[in-house]
Amino acid sequence: MTSTQPPPAIAVTGLRKSFGDHVVLDGVDLTVPRGTVFSLLGANGAGKTTTVKILSTLLSADAGDVRVAGYDRAREPDAVRAAIGVTGQFSAVDKLLTGEENLRLMADLHHLARSAGRRRAGQLLEEFELTEAARKPASTYSGGMLRRLDLAMTLVGSPQVIFLDEPTTGLDPRSRRTMWQIIRDLVAGGVTILLTTQYLEEADELADRIALLDRGRVVAEGTAEELKRRIPGGHVRLRFADPQGLDAALQVLRQASRDGDALALRVPGDGSLRSLKTLIGQLDDWAIEVDELSVHTPDLDDVFLALTGNPTNEKVTSP
Repeated sequence: MTSTQPPPAIAVTGLRKSFGDHVVLDGVDLTVPRGTVFSLLGANGAGKTTTVKILSTLLSADAGDVRVAGYDRAREPDAVRAAIGVTGQFSAVDKLLTGEENLRLMADLHHLARSAGRRRAGQLLEEFELTEAARKPASTYSGGMLRRLDLAMTLVGSPQVIFLDEPTTGLDPRSRRTMWQIIRDLVAGGVTILLTTQYLEEADELADRIALLDRGRVVAEGTAEELKRRIPGGHVRLRFADPQGLDAALQVLRQASRDGDALALRVPGDGSLRSLKTLIGQLDDWAIEVDELSVHTPDLDDVFLALTGNPTNEKVTSP
């Protein structure tokens, strides 16, 4: 008996979109497995928002095959809409209503029975720690509370795929980390997240895979660690207890160089387990004792700057 592999949550092949003579997407391919976080990175104007609008049926494509939650976006747009949720950078919360009223309004829009809508609203208020503020106007909510309510409203329809556009913009560090945990919990429950963010640390923390868009093309894709290893500058820093150990290591590690501190060396490396094992093996073969070892790899800022060519006026930032 053979088991069939479920289709990916999102499958995009040859996606193209132009506005007049301006090419925004130029043959984008993406595959997002179910129950994962997939992050799109790129400066403003790279094509992130256009991609999300096409995937969520808000915009038509000029060419390409797009499937979301197993449905053909062009032939089955209603099925796609029923399977997804979209949380934009700017909150969709009606601040004149209470948190509970916002959720019950969404339940009505999803055609839930009144009793089912009340239950769903109560469940989400509890999950998102908004129960105490449930009957207060949303205008009294903090930024973090508004973002949690906004995401809770997206979940009323129990979507399989959620598009999160800049989910933590403007949040303080504590609220940002609370939102990160909510996203992790959603994915653990089987939801697929396509995340666009200007915060590179956010993508590093959350994304199972990252695609880097530049001028409408995917210029790199992989895990955060895979992308970092593509960029030169990685090294292992070795610190020794005495000058004798350092001198012995210099004799063995010809590629090493002194690293500021008189008792430290910098050894070029890509940060992979294989290269680290090779280095440790060399030190062990010559009985060279190391007082401290640390691995340093380029971060996503380095990846972004190295792979996106000429930056736009908008910068990707770290919080």
